Amino acid sequence: MRHGRLSRRGPVAGLAKLLAGGLAVLLVSGASVGAIAAYQVRSDLGDGVSLQAAEGETQQAAPASIDAYEGGFNILVVGTDNDADQGDEFGERDATLNDVNILLHVSADHTNATAVSIPRDLVVPIPACAREDGSGYYSAMAARPINEAYSYGGLGCVASTVSQLTGLDVPFAGMVSFNGVIEMSNAIGGVPVCAASPIDDPYTGLNIAAGETTLSGADALAFLRTRHGVGDGSDLGRISSQQVYLSSLLRTIKSADTLASPTKLYSLARAAASNMTLSDGLTDVTTMVQIGSALKDLPLDSVNFVQYPGTTGGTGVYAGKVQPDEYVAGQLFDAIRADRPFTIPEGSTGVGSESTGTATAAPGAAAPDTGAATTPADGTASGSATAPASGSGAGSGSGSGSTEVIDGLTGQTAADQTCSVAFGG
Repeated sequence: MRHGRLSRRGPVAGLAKLLAGGLAVLLVSGASVGAIAAYQVRSDLGDGVSLQAAEGETQQAAPASIDAYEGGFNILVVGTDNDADQGDEFGERDATLNDVNILLHVSADHTNATAVSIPRDLVVPIPACAREDGSGYYSAMAARPINEAYSYGGLGCVASTVSQLTGLDVPFAGMVSFNGVIEMSNAIGGVPVCAASPIDDPYTGLNIAAGETTLSGADALAFLRTRHGVGDGSDLGRISSQQVYLSSLLRTIKSADTLASPTKLYSLARAAASNMTLSDGLTDVTTMVQIGSALKDLPLDSVNFVQYPGTTGGTGVYAGKVQPDEYVAGQLFDAIRADRPFTIPEGSTGVGSESTGTATAAPGAAAPDTGAATTPADGTASGSATAPASGSGAGSGSGSGSTEVIDGLTGQTAADQTCSVAFGG
């Protein structure tokens, strides 16, 4: 048996908040709260984890600066369902699974970013990962749910699996514990989320009314992990609902009240660092500050949350799991590898959420217009499309030319106002 019995409050995949609520908070704060605070945050992190290469792979040496990564840089965010430090508060388990996997790509010119949520049930090949004790390698596997990768080599195996799946180098990775979502949501004063209709999920204990509700602590955790309460009851519905939370969380982080408060930023960074494990490349304060500087000024309509393309209802190895849509995924990662702009089809927020028809500007900026890629004063395209009110999103990339629309892709930008859709809605 892979799982022990969960308590009512125990998150199954509630760690998706890390993308905005953990790693981004930590890195942005590292560039904002000063050297003394950054030193304390670094102390909280402890030693980093080495991302050991899988058998047949070559470990890439990290460049001196993130600007040296051709085509932008990538950070893998992993949420596990087990942590020795948390005791049995969230139920007992006999294995640790990587139930949340989010790959963040930041464009070479740092004008936009795309976060790709990979469903935990996505069936993928897992490479021959290095054993964490250095005693050799686990055997490669052809078709396994991606959330098993952590149990075959830890964070390094998850990074190798995602790299093989996407064709992207993964030089940085971070992992968060269950307690992180509680502490970070409390530190920010709660996150407002929208429900299109009442959501009642007895499996997680989530019970919220239609409209906007500000969630923190265990309630935020329940919202992020609810599967039976939203969309079609699948992991795909949960991801699009989680993007409602992530986009709102990022808007809250970038609000004037948060960015103008060194105390709040410091509190957020400490909460994140105390509940995270980072790869050794991310524990360097200089690297943290460089990445934080690249992220902190991104406009909301240029931060994009998308879902790895996949379908449910398959047979054979895909029965009860998520089958990759290799054609759409190929278009997505071709664009990301080339650092080329793309957009999401209009209204394609996913089965667990829907657009409210409005978009929110970044603090101090004008509301985003509808349309294609923006053009700076020098006449070159910035590589990010503005966010239409319909909920279609901007793509990652920099360079000139028309913006590609990737049919079959779902997601939203951080500027898009969306609501979670209750199960069956």
